Amino acid sequence: MSTLHTDHTHVHGPSCGHTAIEHAGHVDYLHDGHLHHTLGNGTVEEHSFSVGTMNPNSCTPQHQCGGHAAGHTHGEGCGHPSVPHGDHVDYLVGTHLHHAHGDHCDDHGPVKIR
Repeated sequence: MSTLHTDHTHVHGPSCGHTAIEHAGHVDYLHDGHLHHTLGNGTVEEHSFSVGTMNPNSCTPQHQCGGHAAGHTHGEGCGHPSVPHGDHVDYLVGTHLHHAHGDHCDDHGPVKIR
């Protein structure tokens, strides 16, 4: 089931300022922790990355979540955009979904940024 926004005032497009992400054969825009997809009638539909082969929800304790200061943990306010993935929230780091899990960071797969 998807969530529809019939009164979404922002128009998403190539120059709207939000990160464009390829998703399920179309482009969604990452907007305040949501993947927004504009339908032909102007209504905005919220999407989420499905858990699957390309974007698993698996524990990857061997993943080296580099490029961060020591002690960096992904979560609200960490500086990385949040992305809905399955029944949880991941964080966009470069072109991958990262998820804080205990004492490590799981790699939940790549995303294609446009």
